[in-house]
Amino acid sequence: MAHVADVASRIDRVALIGNFLPRKCGLATFTTDTFTALRGRYPDLKVDVYAMDDHPGLYDYPAEVTMSIPDQDRSAYIAAARAIETSGAKALWLQHEYGIFGGPAGDHILTLLDRVSIPVIVTLHTILEKPSADERRVMEGLLRRASRVVVMAERGREILERVYGASGRSIVMIPHGVPDRDFVAPDTLKAQFGWEGRKVVLTFGLLAPNKGIETLIGALPEIAEANPDVLYAVLGATHPNLVAHEGEKYRDRLKTLAADLGVADHIQFIDAFVEHDELLNYLQAADVYATPYSNPAQITSGTLSYAVGVGKAVVSTPYVHATEILADGHGVLVDFGDSAAFAREINLLLGSERNRTRLSQRAYARGRTMIWPVLAERAMAEIAAMIAAKPHRLSKSSLAPVALKPDFAAVERMSDATGMLQHSIYSVPDRRHGYCIDDNVRALMLLTRMDELDEITRDKWMTIYESFIQYAWNPDVRRFRNFMNFDRTWCEEFGSEDSNGRTLWALGVTARDANLAKHRDWAMAMFDMTASLALDLGSPRAHAFCMLGAAAVLDAHPGHAMAKQILVRFSDELLALLAVARRPEWEWFEIVLAYDNARLPEAMIRAGQALGRDDLIKSGSDTLDWIIGRQTSPEGRFRAVGTESFGRPYEEPLPFDQQPLEAQATVDACVTAFEATGDKRWVAEAERAYRWYLGQNDLDLPLATSTDGGCFDGLMPNGLNRNQGAESILALQLASCAISALSKRAQIVAGPSSAVA
Repeated sequence: MAHVADVASRIDRVALIGNFLPRKCGLATFTTDTFTALRGRYPDLKVDVYAMDDHPGLYDYPAEVTMSIPDQDRSAYIAAARAIETSGAKALWLQHEYGIFGGPAGDHILTLLDRVSIPVIVTLHTILEKPSADERRVMEGLLRRASRVVVMAERGREILERVYGASGRSIVMIPHGVPDRDFVAPDTLKAQFGWEGRKVVLTFGLLAPNKGIETLIGALPEIAEANPDVLYAVLGATHPNLVAHEGEKYRDRLKTLAADLGVADHIQFIDAFVEHDELLNYLQAADVYATPYSNPAQITSGTLSYAVGVGKAVVSTPYVHATEILADGHGVLVDFGDSAAFAREINLLLGSERNRTRLSQRAYARGRTMIWPVLAERAMAEIAAMIAAKPHRLSKSSLAPVALKPDFAAVERMSDATGMLQHSIYSVPDRRHGYCIDDNVRALMLLTRMDELDEITRDKWMTIYESFIQYAWNPDVRRFRNFMNFDRTWCEEFGSEDSNGRTLWALGVTARDANLAKHRDWAMAMFDMTASLALDLGSPRAHAFCMLGAAAVLDAHPGHAMAKQILVRFSDELLALLAVARRPEWEWFEIVLAYDNARLPEAMIRAGQALGRDDLIKSGSDTLDWIIGRQTSPEGRFRAVGTESFGRPYEEPLPFDQQPLEAQATVDACVTAFEATGDKRWVAEAERAYRWYLGQNDLDLPLATSTDGGCFDGLMPNGLNRNQGAESILALQLASCAISALSKRAQIVAGPSSAVA
């Protein structure tokens, strides 16, 4: 506990997400009250508010709101995650309610949570016992990401464990916060509302059919007969969604019902969204508070909590929150829709000031345990505990600087008689997504580089991957197909430009490097038959892939006309792109960063070697140096350009989500630069990029599974993507082959000071 208290004293900033005033809804009030309670109890704490916005531009948010998030704009959630990550916040507190976030069942909020690395605490305002598929998916996503889950009723804990399989250790019950007001006699406040001489029964909240107002109106004739001075005050604007659907028809139906029952003079509809202090005045001026809600599963009612907090005698239906907060004689419960029972119990309270006062005082005493400062203290204790439990980063010295021996096991695990499957769930192949040519051509290239693989295994799998490539060729459109279903039907007539360029690259490498002549001959024949497609491609990366294949073909067959044409044409086009995009601070071929970035400078260097052009080698080396600068963290570690960085003109890259492909491309490009220049600086850069797989990265988490040659799919803000798809496994194994060959080439001797063993 002392450790947690010490952590709490060092928490200087938290992020808070939810609706916020002046948006008019109960959750906005709750989040605003939470903010006020945190700042009041911890004056030195900075609380950054990220307000969910259903009508961008409509609300005049106060200065306390750091950023508003348009609820239907997924990119805004990503921008908010970036802001939270860079803010220095130690934890994120999310107020979750269905209907306030965009996407199916509000799943856009998961987009944000997946992109922050700090601990998350979630307060659940609704917990569904019978969720839809999307609602279950979102709730399970929240439970996976949250270090703490706050419920406001013990029944919420039970539902989370029973329905969603949540761990009870992460769930904490903190009652809905209530204001800290003195206990006062109702008659002292009635004059300001024109209620002098009336016995007042109050219901408060956004008007909607599930509030059960009809039940109370049905009870009014009997109440008015016993208490001619009674007034039933229905306080609250009609729910905005209801107004949008049918205007004020529901309110008008309630008024008609009151008139038909002859109690129109005993009911007052106050159509307003009242401010916080005025609401409390209304509550304190009432004699009895009634919640005739019709939904038994309602787990949270802020209005009920407020009524108890200021000491009201409450008569309520037995929905979940009411049964817990009014237990042990702290209120009165009656059956759903039972107007006669409401009339009986309210008459008993209005007929005995002594009984009414005693019940009010019991409620007020319970409310003292729920005041906002208490909520703030309990929440901060949980936040401190989850921060204290967050794993510490490993020291640099504790990360083993060892290169892994190339291992075909995981590649074989992901392959069958058709080819290599694309995706996995953890380490198990996921057949639903079938195959793609991208992975099969990478697997083919890997087999040309794994020196220690036995020839029977190599021949078997090379034949399978080559067969996939051969079957992918569509002569009618002169393109390779890419995606294949598990039943071996194609998903398309032709694949992307990049997949076609990558296929030509693999054919060139196989034609040069395959151990057996039969594989070299097949690859050369396929290259000759298909290589002209390169001339129709427009993507810079497709050009780079074609150039790498063409350079390999020229190594094996000097003077090959098509290979030379590809190298000359595309290298000049890349030089032209560089000239257009270049700025003093931007030495790159495009105005944006994307995937596989290092392949562009690698292709330029390879072209320079094949064509004998020093200008291409220099251009490739300079741009490689520039992209390496963008791929270096402040601590000097390799930081793969994250997918969140793609497509942002002239912007510095963002750290996540980091993919294994980027590290492999950088290793290969640095190996190429070393071969071309002899500068050992490129050896060091290749080693640094390779160590990213081993754990020298932003999260100090190894992506490589050294026991079986596997590799996790990415480095996310909150940890690893623990699936092991084909692309990731192949990236690790190809990088391991490259770094092993580099070690021999550079004559690096293993030892305590060596980066690679």
